Amino acid sequence: MTQAAIATTVPDAGDVGDTAPLTPMGLDVLLDRVANEFEARNRIFDLPTGRFWRPDPDIDLGFEFLGRPAATPIGPAAGPHSQLAQNIVLAWLGGSRLFELKTVQILDELEIARPCIDMQTIGYNIEWSQELTLGQSLTEYVKASMLLDILRRWEPLRSHVGPDPGPHVLDMSVGYDLAGIADPRVAAFITGMRDATAEVATLRRQVPASFAAFRDLDFTTALADTLTLSTFHGCPPDEISSITKHLIDVHDLDVIVKLNPTLLGYEAVADIVNGQLGYTDVRVKEAAFAEDLQFDRGVELIGELNRYAAERGHRFGVKLTNTLVVDNVKQWMPEDTMYLSGPPLHVLAMSLLDRLASALPGTFAIPGHDGDVMVSFSAGVSKENLADTIATGVNPATVCSDLLKPGGYGRLAPMLKALTVELRQQGCTDLAGWRAERQQDAAAAGYPSSVARHVEKILGDDRGRYHIDGNAKLPREVDNRLEMFGCVACNFCITVCPNDAFFSVPSLDGMEGRQQYLLFAELCNECGNCMTFCPEDGDPAKVKPRLFTDRSVFDGRTGQGFLLDGDAVVPRPGQEEAGDVVRRLLSSVGGNPLRSRPS
Repeated sequence: MTQAAIATTVPDAGDVGDTAPLTPMGLDVLLDRVANEFEARNRIFDLPTGRFWRPDPDIDLGFEFLGRPAATPIGPAAGPHSQLAQNIVLAWLGGSRLFELKTVQILDELEIARPCIDMQTIGYNIEWSQELTLGQSLTEYVKASMLLDILRRWEPLRSHVGPDPGPHVLDMSVGYDLAGIADPRVAAFITGMRDATAEVATLRRQVPASFAAFRDLDFTTALADTLTLSTFHGCPPDEISSITKHLIDVHDLDVIVKLNPTLLGYEAVADIVNGQLGYTDVRVKEAAFAEDLQFDRGVELIGELNRYAAERGHRFGVKLTNTLVVDNVKQWMPEDTMYLSGPPLHVLAMSLLDRLASALPGTFAIPGHDGDVMVSFSAGVSKENLADTIATGVNPATVCSDLLKPGGYGRLAPMLKALTVELRQQGCTDLAGWRAERQQDAAAAGYPSSVARHVEKILGDDRGRYHIDGNAKLPREVDNRLEMFGCVACNFCITVCPNDAFFSVPSLDGMEGRQQYLLFAELCNECGNCMTFCPEDGDPAKVKPRLFTDRSVFDGRTGQGFLLDGDAVVPRPGQEEAGDVVRRLLSSVGGNPLRSRPS
């Protein structure tokens, strides 16, 4: 079959059926996939071993998250990289040891408009909660924990992640009001995360022959006893207080409250975003500021909740920050409102930390203040600013926008390597000592803290990393229409997908390009990120072969698609020729990529 003939089998790009919810893969499928990929391609979930994090035995990057040890100070923020089990495994392989799980809420059958992510320049999104049911979310997190329990002990990985990958922490996240959080279904989710014995017993039976030696492993059952409360926008201060106290009293949790950048006030935010950073195309929603927690009340609330937690033997912290609500001026995503992230949010969040630290001296657990309120951070964290961010004393620095850029989860290990180099160059062997050194340097330069020094640096960016001039370049484009088979093989669709929905196989003789790209349709939520970064004209999630593993899901969709039935490939009527190409592509790499092969 010629390239031109194959191309004619592709349906119209819009003819792919309705966007359906994610369909998570079973624990048995995920483990078989691990075994298959590692043996055949030296990868796990498409992440090459060269991007796995192996700690330096002489440098300790560990910290305490509300008193729980974690071996590195980074991890995915609550969002697209912490919803499915393979997301969490990928982040762990990259070096994450703190996982802020995606926020769950009582409304667990949301219809989120598509596309929902725009990373063309800085970062915007319109998604704000889990896309799975509460029961599915619990199962995914238990699967993730079991996968990590296995992989940290799996002998073939030792040479890549070291003999002791170190401890990790799963941190729950819930929202958005007391009525929803107190609902029995959300309460059952929290209880299940605190004691997953029943779920582990059920999933244990799914451990496949490829990992039979681990069927009787003493799996972790106490998955999480910390929680980050997402207040989102417009949550009243008394509601925040009531929810936090409920989580402490009813669920015996240590709690972090996520704060919004609106605490800075409209004038300050508009001045930073539109004035100092030059994002004149960003229209900050002034009305959102009146509805949000105000700065003076926020200061009172932090003190109040810290005292309440301490009196009951619990720890309290804050997270800076949530995304910034702005008007959808671009209209690429379909909602009226969108949420800004990336470099400008980094400046806002650090500016807010500096202002809060000044208003609450001796309160925060950061160098120069030495209080007991832990500060978690998430806003525009990247390899270039991770060291300066961690030096401020935040624990941890969680990442989202940077992982949605080409390289994806493979961007994590270089972050940790760069941080390791920083410590070594300063003659330090652990984070605490290094932070103390950085604080002394800041004080010697006339700054009250490392935070104040970093804020001056990023506000005086001189049109570099945070200003619009440094973030206006659009993704590369080529004048070519994307086809089902054959493309420039840039690999971006694989790395920018948070769900690892894409994979590649070598081309057959006579096909264009080195690689062919295929999609596990049940793992694709059509977020739009692959379309943003694909240099060709077209949406990879709709054009590339869409593979299904569940017949009921396959039958319930329309448009192009191919069912994997064992090693057989079942095409839809009229797509037999394309189905034959898919079958031959998979046969060339051993058949169904989700099945382990006999050793």
